[in-house]
Amino acid sequence: MTPTETGSEDTEQLDWRADRVGSALRGENPTVLRRLPGGFAVMGDVQFLPGYCVLITDTPGADRLTDLPRRERLAFLDSMELLGEAVQTVCAERDPQFRRVNLEIQGNHDAFLHAHVWPRYEWEGPDHVWRPVALHPIEQWRTPQPETVLGPQHGDLRAALAAELDRLSASGL
Repeated sequence: MTPTETGSEDTEQLDWRADRVGSALRGENPTVLRRLPGGFAVMGDVQFLPGYCVLITDTPGADRLTDLPRRERLAFLDSMELLGEAVQTVCAERDPQFRRVNLEIQGNHDAFLHAHVWPRYEWEGPDHVWRPVALHPIEQWRTPQPETVLGPQHGDLRAALAAELDRLSASGL
C-alpha cells in the first residue's frame, strides 16, 4: 500500500492517499472496487503481481483487528475471504501460471487495519514463488515499472474483479 515514488502523482492523488479510509468513505479513493460488509475492496497501488488487492477497514481510527468489536472483526475477516476468492477466481481464469492466494494482515507500514490479498504465480520464479511477497525486491514497490503502477492499463482486470465480487456477494457465499 506504500505510495509509489514515480514522481508522477499530482497533489490531488496524494490527498486521497494520505487518508485512504476517509477518502474511500467519501467516494474519493479511485482504487476502490466495491464496499463489502467488512470494509472496502481496493486494487493495490502496484500490480507486479496482477490482481493484488487490499481490504481496508471502513472504521476510521481502527489500526488493529482487535480495535473492532467482535461482530465487525468477523465481518472484516469474512470480507477478506470473499476478496481472496474473487482474486483467486479471476487470476486463475486469466493466467494459467496462477498458483494460489496469500492473505496477510501485517500492520507494518500503514496505520489502519488492512489485509493484503496477493495472487501468486509460477512465473515469479524459484527465488520468489515459495517466499512471502514482502521478500520481493523493494524496488517493485518504490520504483515500479510504469506498466505495474495501477492505472488505466488495469481496467479489464479491475472490471473482472469487481464483477466477481458482485457475483460472489449475490450468491451469498
